[in-house]
Amino acid sequence: MLTFVERIAEKVEVADSLTLVFEYRQKSRQRVFLDSGAEAGLLLPRGTVLRGGDVLGSEDGAMIRVISAPEPVSIATASGPILLMRACYHLGNRHVHLQVNETSILYQQDYVLDGMMDEMGLTVGHENLAFEPEAGAYGKHGHGHSHGH
Repeated sequence: MLTFVERIAEKVEVADSLTLVFEYRQKSRQRVFLDSGAEAGLLLPRGTVLRGGDVLGSEDGAMIRVISAPEPVSIATASGPILLMRACYHLGNRHVHLQVNETSILYQQDYVLDGMMDEMGLTVGHENLAFEPEAGAYGKHGHGHSHGH
C-alpha cells in the first residue's frame, strides 16, 4: 500500500489523484482510496489541511494530486459589505469554516446556521461545490495555535 507522507511544493507530473471533501482533507492520518481505486495511506504531519491542487509524495516517490470534491454548501449573500462582515464575525465566533468571497460566504450546509443567516437578513442558497475555506490567521495549511478551551 502506498503511503503519502509529504506535501510537494514544486509543480510535478502526478500518476493519480485523490478526491476528498473538506472533512477528510483535514485528517492528516487516514486510509484512502485514490481515484484509480488503489488503496493508500496518508501519514502527513499533524494539523495538515489539504487544498485542491496540492501534490503529495509517497515514501517510494509516487505523486498524487488532491482534488476538492463537490459537497453540499450554503451560500449566504448580503445586501452590503457591513452585513457580510457581521455574518462572518458571528460564524467565526462559532468556529465555522468559511470560504469568503467578495459578495458571499460559503460554509458546509447546516440548517441552524442557515436560519441564523436568514434572521440576520442574508439570503441563503444551496449548491454542491468544491469547498475551500479560509486557512486561518496562523498558517496557510494548518491550525497553529491553541485556544485553551
